[in-house]
Amino acid sequence: MRRPLCNRAGVDTQLGLPNAREDRPLPPFRLAHLSDLHLPPPPMGAGELSPKRLLSRFAWRRKRGRHDIEALAALAADIRAARPDHIAVTGDLTNFSTREEFAAARRWLETLGPPAGVTVSPGNHDALVGVRAEARFETWRPWLGDADSTDFPQVRRRGPLAIVNLCSAAPTALHLAQGVLEPAQLARLPALLREAAAAGLFRVILIHHPPAAGIVSHRKALREASQLGAILAAEGAELVLHGHAHEATVAALAGPRGSIPVLGVPSASARGGHGEAARWHEIAVTPEGEGWRTAVTARGLRGRPGEVVELGRYSLSPAGSGSAS
Repeated sequence: MRRPLCNRAGVDTQLGLPNAREDRPLPPFRLAHLSDLHLPPPPMGAGELSPKRLLSRFAWRRKRGRHDIEALAALAADIRAARPDHIAVTGDLTNFSTREEFAAARRWLETLGPPAGVTVSPGNHDALVGVRAEARFETWRPWLGDADSTDFPQVRRRGPLAIVNLCSAAPTALHLAQGVLEPAQLARLPALLREAAAAGLFRVILIHHPPAAGIVSHRKALREASQLGAILAAEGAELVLHGHAHEATVAALAGPRGSIPVLGVPSASARGGHGEAARWHEIAVTPEGEGWRTAVTARGLRGRPGEVVELGRYSLSPAGSGSAS
């Protein structure tokens, strides 16, 4: 049975965080999800050159017309105007993971929202080549979680949500864009999911690579998808958000009480034409009895350049399967 929590207007005196429930109905907690920004890269220094970066830069030159900073600016402005309770960014802020790109991405994050209001789960482009693991994401440390650490997983409690931030970003061989979940992450995850469930929280997992089969090719897939799936089947979660595919996707993983929805969004800087245009999702979560009511609103580019409109809505059933609303 879910332990009742207090309302969002009050404060949990132990954690100093907004409380989730009270006797009167609460408004939904609204989580914004965007991914795969691919911010324009600044010039690459001579010391940053490597075979994989050179290969990636060649591919980027062929595909750079697919991404538009103005599209991303329009989406970001729409998100800020919507004033969500929290924002999730599931990776690929950079293209080549250079120091200059990490600094530029941090400046962009500062325009999106304060670190306490934005959580970043790094992507494969953010770990294109080998760097010491503890130093790789130091520039983004405040946006990774509340632990003042670059370790994963991290858990952020926001309203009724437990935002579980995983990192599938790791250097891979040439021509590969696979995701990797290190053993330490997988070992720590079950206890974190159990603790969040015992606290009566809606558990949202952030990860760049889709953990469900068939969304991306083997060359781009998450290597430890089966291990992660086994953990979720045993411990459960209410939602998984990912990027990487550059498409709006709806899939599911097995959970202990039913299926767990797995949602992806297109690139937040995509022009459209070749693939889906830039889009973000608002996920509204409301406690309902012993379960949750979850509604998804898609907003993205359509019509006039820079115009962001509502593209559609759907809801997720308590068991986690998607149904149109």
